[in-house]
Amino acid sequence: MSHRVSVPQDKIKVGIVGGTGYTGVELLRILANHPYAEVVTITSRSEAGQRVDDFFPNLRGFCDLEFVTPDSADLVACELVFFATPHGVAMRQAPELLEKGVRVVDLGADFRLKNLPVWEHWYGETHVSPEWAERAAYGLPEVHRDAIRKAQLVANPGCYPTVIQLGFLPLLERGLVDVSRLIADAKSGVSGAGRQAKLGSLMGEVGESFKAYGASGHRHGPEIREWLQHVAKAPIGLTFVPHLVPMIRGMEATLYAELKSDHLDLQSLYEERYANEPFVDVMPFGSHPETRSVRGANHCRLALHRQENSRTLIVSGVIDNLVKGASGQAVQNMNVMFGLPETAGLDQPALLP
Repeated sequence: MSHRVSVPQDKIKVGIVGGTGYTGVELLRILANHPYAEVVTITSRSEAGQRVDDFFPNLRGFCDLEFVTPDSADLVACELVFFATPHGVAMRQAPELLEKGVRVVDLGADFRLKNLPVWEHWYGETHVSPEWAERAAYGLPEVHRDAIRKAQLVANPGCYPTVIQLGFLPLLERGLVDVSRLIADAKSGVSGAGRQAKLGSLMGEVGESFKAYGASGHRHGPEIREWLQHVAKAPIGLTFVPHLVPMIRGMEATLYAELKSDHLDLQSLYEERYANEPFVDVMPFGSHPETRSVRGANHCRLALHRQENSRTLIVSGVIDNLVKGASGQAVQNMNVMFGLPETAGLDQPALLP
């Protein structure tokens, strides 16, 4: 990460489209103390005219904006706009801003895949901005930092794809495992389902319960496969099963890969690969990362395991699904795009307990 950092004299003017969800409030929380960026407008059709700090009381004293409709927001005056919206919104609204020189980070799924027929299959509609999908940089800085730095549009990765890619990455870069037999067993807190009132997200439904979902196929599967194949430079076989756990935020992925050789110093490999990455922590061999150790922080913690007489490497990874899995990574991408210190606004430790 040895590149010149240029700190702006004036704060970067930031807009947020879709500010009433969990990723929206996380963006506001992180940016409230960002030294080089300032949120100047935030949109919501349903809450237009309401003060943000009335809607999100944790922001009292930190944000004095009101929600405005997307039509009345002066987004063109922003230097960067975050889209914290469901899929289908950014691909329709972002191109107008992009054509006027505004830079965009999309936290939704609209620009994550280069294979648009696959995207259309999983998201059930025609992609209306294929030219920008082709030009978008994929926003996993640990792999695509150079492309992000030069990009006008960045597609922020999904939460599951973030932790799973970071866990497998060193193995695939060095060709050390059988890429036809990768397994990702991942679990997420209920905030990953969004802030909408849905039966399956009610406390009475998820409390004291644990289940797999999307076991026959999940939207994040094609994203994980596409970008792992980009690293491996070969087709991969991935079994990915997500689970819902009865907690608000946090994500753990237990990954399995068959090693081609027993004679490998894998701990050193991981430590060296992530030595200069400010948000990836390789823990001592045999550790068990806890989701609470990254709650509210932009960190991914990884640990390696081998069981007796087995050539299967086990990688355990944890992130906060709303931070490194969403809004924190989006701010990290903004920092890279504007040549800021990559840790700006993101250098706080996790919340404990």
